[in-house]
Amino acid sequence: MKAMLLAAGRGERMRPLTDTCPKPLLKVRGRPLIVWHILNLVKAGITDIVINHAHLGHMLEDALGDGSQYGARLLYSAEQQALETAGGIAKALPLLGDAPFVAVSADIYIPHFDFKECINTLEDNDPWGNPHAPDQRDIAWLYMVKNPSFHPTGDFAMTLMGLSNEGTPRHTFANIGVYRPEMFASIRPGDHAKLGPLLREFIDAGRVGGELYRGEWHNLGTPEQLSALNTPLFQHQQS
Repeated sequence: MKAMLLAAGRGERMRPLTDTCPKPLLKVRGRPLIVWHILNLVKAGITDIVINHAHLGHMLEDALGDGSQYGARLLYSAEQQALETAGGIAKALPLLGDAPFVAVSADIYIPHFDFKECINTLEDNDPWGNPHAPDQRDIAWLYMVKNPSFHPTGDFAMTLMGLSNEGTPRHTFANIGVYRPEMFASIRPGDHAKLGPLLREFIDAGRVGGELYRGEWHNLGTPEQLSALNTPLFQHQQS
């Protein structure tokens, strides 16, 4: 399995920090956000990683290099202007290959997530070994979290059969998903396209599964949130 780290966002709410530093390179507990992901992916045996970038993308490439320092093989998908999540994935598909891949927002902090859980989420066969019809098998698997204070209404409901656009209780998409490349076939490389509408389309078709992740998860949006996350460790080091 390959992975894609989504690192093309401008990080507007993180300004002025992101005026001179890509958001994924901001440090949490002594380590850049994106490096937490790279190390956890490598720990799970996922070493081929594609990183898309736009704003200050050269700084990401200079800092991370070819990935050998982490035991990874990094490739980059440069965007002149950020193409949104689905557009960025569509542009990077030639680097990702034909098999399902995991995609993660590079600017979330989820230090204990086990990426081994992603490897066999999208099965080609049913429990008896019979192949699923290509147009009926799950096309995506999303990891959900309990609704944070800034997003109290959540994104999707969870049912026994998968995710639903309707119903309660609702949970928040953790910005970690496993996808089949064909999910993005309708997007031309270079087009801007958001992920949300595409997910809702396939959820309505009954082709998106998911599960609830209960570990530590932070979607860092402001310098104050970043500071708060770093403060406990800083105080501990000073004591």
